[in-house]
Amino acid sequence: MSAVFVVTQIVPAAQVLYESRNATIQGILLAVEREVRLIEDSLVWRDRRIEAEVQQAKVESQIFSGLTIPLVEANLQQDLSNYARDSGLSVSATRLADSIQANGWLMVSQEMSFRTDDASNTIAFLKLLESSQPRLLVRDFSLSRSRNQYNGSITAVGFAETTSLGGKQ
Repeated sequence: MSAVFVVTQIVPAAQVLYESRNATIQGILLAVEREVRLIEDSLVWRDRRIEAEVQQAKVESQIFSGLTIPLVEANLQQDLSNYARDSGLSVSATRLADSIQANGWLMVSQEMSFRTDDASNTIAFLKLLESSQPRLLVRDFSLSRSRNQYNGSITAVGFAETTSLGGKQ
């Protein structure tokens, strides 16, 4: 009778206990595997976040800021004039800046006329614009020579996010 009791009661109970233990072990292994994947994914997402923050900082350093559109225009005009003077150009005239808003961005276009006795000053000016922070892009450029003097004009473009303007025009 004890053999029958062992076969009918203890063996099935041991089998249930064994299967339950195996299921628990499998569950723990799956949980560990899931945690490992989450840790690896968190490292990937952390790297992506850092990369996005670096890109954002890079973009922010290349765009103009100001509380209003006239301030952005004034900042661009001042930077353009300073680069011209720093490279030995004499600013002869500047026009009012033109601004266009689209899709959350403001594009400011500034035209400036200049003169110089040395053509290399113009090259120095263009190099300063190329490395400018915030970024000034050359949209139009002309240079002519009359006797010992060079006369030129340039149209430079800069950008600003309209969200940084605080809704003020």
